[in-house]
Amino acid sequence: MGRDDLYITVPSFFRCPISLDVMKSPVSLCTGVTYDRASIQRWLDDGNNTCPATMQVLPSKDFVPNRTLHRLIQIWSDSVRLQRDGFQSDSISNSAAVKDQVVELIQQMDRPSSSSVDSLGKIVRFAEKSEENRKFLAKSDGFLALLVEALGSGNAGDGGHNVRILEQIVRIIHFLMGEIQQCDELMRLILKKTGAGGGDCLGSLVLVLQQGSAESRISSARVLESIAGSAESKLLIAERDGVLPELLKLTSPEKHSLLIEAGLSCLIAVSVPKRVKVKLVQLGAVMSLSKLLSDSNSTTATIEKVLKLLETVSSVKEGRAKICEAEKEEGGDCCVSAIVQRLLKVSSSATEHAVTILWSVCYLFKERSAQEAVTKANGLTKILLLMQSNCSPCVRQMSADLLKIFRVNSKSAISCYDTKTTHIMPF
Repeated sequence: MGRDDLYITVPSFFRCPISLDVMKSPVSLCTGVTYDRASIQRWLDDGNNTCPATMQVLPSKDFVPNRTLHRLIQIWSDSVRLQRDGFQSDSISNSAAVKDQVVELIQQMDRPSSSSVDSLGKIVRFAEKSEENRKFLAKSDGFLALLVEALGSGNAGDGGHNVRILEQIVRIIHFLMGEIQQCDELMRLILKKTGAGGGDCLGSLVLVLQQGSAESRISSARVLESIAGSAESKLLIAERDGVLPELLKLTSPEKHSLLIEAGLSCLIAVSVPKRVKVKLVQLGAVMSLSKLLSDSNSTTATIEKVLKLLETVSSVKEGRAKICEAEKEEGGDCCVSAIVQRLLKVSSSATEHAVTILWSVCYLFKERSAQEAVTKANGLTKILLLMQSNCSPCVRQMSADLLKIFRVNSKSAISCYDTKTTHIMPF
């Protein structure tokens, strides 16, 4: 929080494209893009086989140290350290003064005024600055309970003004989630302040989803996801009027990828109970997810979450019925066809979810329309290629089961696959 923060600009090529932090150990992929070693290793360990920046499929996952860039970063870091040392005493005093101001702002929260939006905005900016600041807020006695109290009582009265206040509160709670040791405490506080005359935290979160900015909608979805820890809380959230429809609106293909991913993550978290899955299907979730699968601009993370959610709804008959519908809407692909198209070349996680869905509808429940859609989309060829890849034993077994289903049409299906490779059929 010192004065040096105002003047030091980090060169963009010193930042890792994944973490956006200054790289400690820069390494380059075969695509020529440089990442911090820890970040790209985590990306590859998660089963991804693409370059995060270019989304090119990696022929090799090897990387080499970028020693030139490492030396440049060291030189730059040394110069910054020297500059910072000159301001160290002032930085300490300024930081302490800012924290004193924040404590005063927190104390003013239980005395609402016309300046509440500005005061909360200052706390948001303070939390944004650093992890140290967020830890300071999380350790402030009673601050979390005060935030939840304000959240529960903030969805009545002056609409526009109150929404702005709620946006700031939700963003602060979102910032603090990573510093709260037990998310169960946050869940307990919010659910306690819902209904029965004790305020309406869920109503406030829905209001932010409906009328808030993109950033605050993401924060609201993340907060809902974090408190959906128990079966009771999942049902309470999902059955609250407006929650599922608003979350589904976040997943429209025209929305920003961060909004889409936040909405999908929250839907996955709350959709464990059977009646929530059925309600999602009734709200048109399958069609919305199918559009995301067919959208060429969808990110890897989005595709993985879409397939995970489709796998979830495929466990109920209403979900399977919708997935198996062969009708096309406005020229788009049917859901099964879209799943087949994402079977390969996304990620190992996406492949596993996609195969599980196809295995469920085609093999386990033997849906005839789904089997026809897979055949029409050249799915058998893709399943054969998948079995010849380095897939997991679980995926290999489900693929073998699927091939048994299509054995009658196997010759005609393979005839369109122009290759000199000899395939050994597993049946």
